[in-house]
Amino acid sequence: MGKSSFGIDPNVIKQIAAEIQALEAAGVEIAVVLGAGNFFRGSGLAAAGIDRVTADHMGMLGTVMNSLALQDALEQLGMHARVMSAIVINEVCEDYIRRRAIRHLEKRRVVIFAAGTGNPFFTTDSAASLRAVEINADLLIKATKVDGVYTADPVLDKTATRYDSLSYDEVIEAKLGVMDTTAVVLCRENNMPLRVLDMMNKGALMRAVKGRHEGTLVTQKAGEL
Repeated sequence: MGKSSFGIDPNVIKQIAAEIQALEAAGVEIAVVLGAGNFFRGSGLAAAGIDRVTADHMGMLGTVMNSLALQDALEQLGMHARVMSAIVINEVCEDYIRRRAIRHLEKRRVVIFAAGTGNPFFTTDSAASLRAVEINADLLIKATKVDGVYTADPVLDKTATRYDSLSYDEVIEAKLGVMDTTAVVLCRENNMPLRVLDMMNKGALMRAVKGRHEGTLVTQKAGEL
């Protein structure tokens, strides 16, 4: 979305694609889950009076649009990418099949998981955690617009401080809002390391993948990896 209030900013999608290209060049296998907040959020539509299931389905379709945009940006850089959707939409992308997704990764293709989990009431955070576990990822990165997890909303509270590391239980008990609780519990139960960072901070993804400190790391015990 960039600095706009709606839609896709071509410059932002190109920047994200360039960051992913650098990772791929370094030999990293990459899978991506995208949200659709730049178009609309299912929960927000539901609050406005639309049936929640219908609203969530609209949100899933929004993630497909974002996924296709990222796929195009990656292909313009000469990369190979595949969009795999949790809902059947064969005319524009593949169905999500776990073994096929893993095979794409083995062939050095960037896999973009669209349509969340394919179920209403589940966020794209939960989808990211689920897919990370399913493909046996080494690290789940929550790429957002804040450079980590803070004691409070840094936009509203200027005294808020950033955590370098946290445990899953600390995130849940303190209701820190890193990801929705279902997503954090799924990470905890499957010992999936989670790092929260600012996507627009140039080089952040590469630093995180190389194991350098970036943003906030969430694991079973704060500070361990």
